[in-house]
Amino acid sequence: MENGSKDKKTNTDEQVNKLPSVSPTPHVRDKSTTSKIMGCVLLGLLPATAVGIWNFGYRALIIVIACIALCVLFEWGFEKICRKKSTVKDLSAVLTGLLLALNLPVGVPWYIPVIGSFVAIVVVKQLFGGLGQNFMNPALGARCFLVLSFSRYMTDFSYRPGWGNADIISSATPLADVKNGAAFSLTSMLLGNEAGTIGETSALALLIGGLFLLCMGVITWHLTGMYILSLVVFAAIFGGRGLDFEYLAAHLFGGGLMLGAFFMATDYVTRPITKKGQIIYGIFLGCLTGIFRIFGPAAEGVSFAIIIGNLIVPLIERITVPKHFGYRKAAK
Repeated sequence: MENGSKDKKTNTDEQVNKLPSVSPTPHVRDKSTTSKIMGCVLLGLLPATAVGIWNFGYRALIIVIACIALCVLFEWGFEKICRKKSTVKDLSAVLTGLLLALNLPVGVPWYIPVIGSFVAIVVVKQLFGGLGQNFMNPALGARCFLVLSFSRYMTDFSYRPGWGNADIISSATPLADVKNGAAFSLTSMLLGNEAGTIGETSALALLIGGLFLLCMGVITWHLTGMYILSLVVFAAIFGGRGLDFEYLAAHLFGGGLMLGAFFMATDYVTRPITKKGQIIYGIFLGCLTGIFRIFGPAAEGVSFAIIIGNLIVPLIERITVPKHFGYRKAAK
């Protein structure tokens, strides 16, 4: 009798194990973690960071270190005060600090990185619930705030320190030269020997980092590719110079397009989730950037285009949400 009861219990357990299990979504997971993804993006930004420090000197290095340290400090301090679990180890604050530094001119006063880091971490990120809850990219939100509040410093690219001494040069950005019809060099845009923010000057370094992210599967071509392609098409139609290769290449390699398209528009929190949504989002960003660059008073427009794009992401996701399995549209 005892053995029969054991056999019956064993058979019952086997039947239960064969039943389909029900668990909350998502049902398919991979081994990616927030820290691994952030680490890959940080590695992708290393070439642009190295070129920026090499071209702009010790002051660029100080700004990079300061922004990273301040963002980590503000995140740790805010979560400590609010008695929240510390998220410093996920590297998101480190990435925000690096992106903010790469979006700053090298000649900004010392308080600009302090204010920018506070706005990025505390105002844009933590006050809205922390990582995953922010409605716009923290680094770009801080940059746009700084441009509106301290435009004199955020648009001044004349100060260019070297490693041994400081040289004061008067130079416009390549996009400003393109807009004003002045001469420009595509080679300089690729290598980074131009005026601009610390991390946007070398298109080649940003392309290397962007291709690394594509190969690692951190980002896909849908958003980045459509962003770049739509800007080229827009510039060819409305730029007034048709299919002029140098003019179109200047729009690609100049300014913050490569930095924005590969590293900021692709932010997991503020981009659409679906591939269809990312394509629509990329086209919107490309056209809006073209409007700012060609018809606006300033030569650049990537930062404001992405920030405005972040605001319409919920609408894009609403119209591109996939249908439930087995869903049928109700008959009229």
